[in-house]
Amino acid sequence: MNNLPQITLNPISSLEASGTFQEQIKQGIPAILPQPKQYETDINHAPKRKEILSAEEKKLALRNALRYFEPKHHTELIQEFRQELEIYGRIYMYRFRPDYEMRARPINEYPGKSEQAKAIMLMIQNNLDYAVAQHPHELITYGGNGAVFQNWAQYLLTMQYLSEITDEQTLTMYSGHPMGLFPSHKEAPRVVVTNGMVIPNYSKPDDWEKMNALGVSQYGQMTAGSYMYIGPQGIVHGTTITVLNAFRKIKRSPKSGLFVTSGLGGMSGAQPKAGNIAGCITVCAEVNPKITRIRHSQGWINEVIENIDALVKRVTLAKANKEIVSIGYLGNVVDVWEKFDQENIHIDLGSDQTSLHNPWAGGYYPADVSFDEANEMMANNPDLFKIKVQETLRRHTTAINKHTAKGTYFFDYGNAFLLEASRAGADVMAENHIDFRYPSYVQDIMGPMCFDYGFGPFRWVCASGKPEDLAKTDVIACRVLQEMAKTAPEEIQQQMQDNIHWIKGAQENKLVVGSQARILYADAEGRVNIAEAFNQAIAKGEIGIIILGRDHHDVSGTDSPYRETSNIYDGSKFTADMAIQNVIGDSFRGATWVSIHNGGGVGWGEVINGGFGMVLDGSKEASRRLASMLFWDVNNGISRRSWARNDGALFAIKRAMETQPLLKVTIPNMVADNLLDF
Repeated sequence: MNNLPQITLNPISSLEASGTFQEQIKQGIPAILPQPKQYETDINHAPKRKEILSAEEKKLALRNALRYFEPKHHTELIQEFRQELEIYGRIYMYRFRPDYEMRARPINEYPGKSEQAKAIMLMIQNNLDYAVAQHPHELITYGGNGAVFQNWAQYLLTMQYLSEITDEQTLTMYSGHPMGLFPSHKEAPRVVVTNGMVIPNYSKPDDWEKMNALGVSQYGQMTAGSYMYIGPQGIVHGTTITVLNAFRKIKRSPKSGLFVTSGLGGMSGAQPKAGNIAGCITVCAEVNPKITRIRHSQGWINEVIENIDALVKRVTLAKANKEIVSIGYLGNVVDVWEKFDQENIHIDLGSDQTSLHNPWAGGYYPADVSFDEANEMMANNPDLFKIKVQETLRRHTTAINKHTAKGTYFFDYGNAFLLEASRAGADVMAENHIDFRYPSYVQDIMGPMCFDYGFGPFRWVCASGKPEDLAKTDVIACRVLQEMAKTAPEEIQQQMQDNIHWIKGAQENKLVVGSQARILYADAEGRVNIAEAFNQAIAKGEIGIIILGRDHHDVSGTDSPYRETSNIYDGSKFTADMAIQNVIGDSFRGATWVSIHNGGGVGWGEVINGGFGMVLDGSKEASRRLASMLFWDVNNGISRRSWARNDGALFAIKRAMETQPLLKVTIPNMVADNLLDF
């Protein structure tokens, strides 16, 4: 292990930026500076971040940025980086953005000594694909601030490291910064990722703003900073299940039912497609014209309407004709809620999926202010912007309350809507002044119906890049689920049938954006069985290498008191032992890479979440790893949920112990209610 390859920040290289894709990957940060890049106005860019650094801290930010480059380049780069910091509030190093197309390539097109590392390169590039990423030039995948890296130097250096790594090394990633390659062994993860893991007392929003501006920490969201985002498809299945079960909860068919929500960004862009699949009318408001056009061009929304009166007429017609249609309203969702109340248009389901975890930096926009004016206010008058946002939250809530009084079922979609509305003084509290008036969708739907039973967002990517491989995996997964459904207990039959229906329609729903990827909800048994079937197909040469993963929005990977663990009622929902145990356990049970983040869909300092990636290559070792890791990855969460006395989880963990004799979990004893009547 003493003869490991050495990598420097600026390797001696005669390669120009015009070299081949593989040559550019291997050179990392080029020895000869590329020419400055022109700022492309047709790209959806991140908003300017607010002024947060003192004069001395700005100097520190420049020192931190320049340490990636040889001193001979500092004089040329310092003015450029200083200008970026002043204009955008961050140093992105636009000059170093690669000239090659940013997309997931077939795995054999990547340079390297490790197939596992090549798979990770594929996933990183998919996260930054223009068709996938929300702000690709700022290395932000979704959610307004969900970053893969803080700057382009980090990207270049990480890709270089991955092209050099062997299966006897592990790359450590500190909030986008590749700290380096360290000796390890074949059974260890190839990459270990941490994002935003700051000291707890420094998890306020402004702490993130400052540390990110300094270039020392980043917000990795959930699947952005862990290289496992697969476009809106990644959440569309869970959204479909949510919409279907919400209609079941109110005991009506989705046909001609109206679902009103907002947000067409990365994750939220899945909502209209999910509404179409569920079979209802969906109105999804969005203030950003660029992202609205993108979602329409991708087929995620059927129509775009900019006039509120035209929207009223269109929805009225859709209801009368019992259409299945998704409408993107280019405007503020508050106008929709208020106008539909005035026109007495009944809303069956209501929610919101704007990025309210990030309310002061582009996650939620105020009403009665244009998009461009709001962005200018956000950067130059953040105090006024905050006032306007909170005024809008109060209006938003008032309009929702009027509709729920008429019978609308409203649920918080895990984006911190109720939390931020309460902080704004909106009327969202229950009569006890402790709980929210409306449930989280995890409390009412996903928790008791899916997570407690171990069902969550299992996903895979075909590393070959071939659509025919994806089609074959759909068939394999469907066959496995249908066989399992024959003997599945009654308690999980609905989940099984929903997933069989989903995978059968996956091709026709045209869900792929970016990599050839698929997602479905499966429990531990389903995940293991599907993965093993894939591995056998790889061994036979029927399909190429498969990359397994999941959303952090799952049974076990995330401790989030206002979303994933909002249906934990034993007082432990603010603890994060489960997420930490999960990522540690995954790392020594066979994951190819693991990640742990502070922050996610509900905000910095509000959640700890972990994730993994696993490469299947058809080997016996892969079979052993998948069986061990996937079983743990799910049952760790079920055990915690069962200890909280959740009925579904008690059923699921007892069933798991019956199938695996080495599993022995502490089961809670129940206390009679009458003993507590004092």
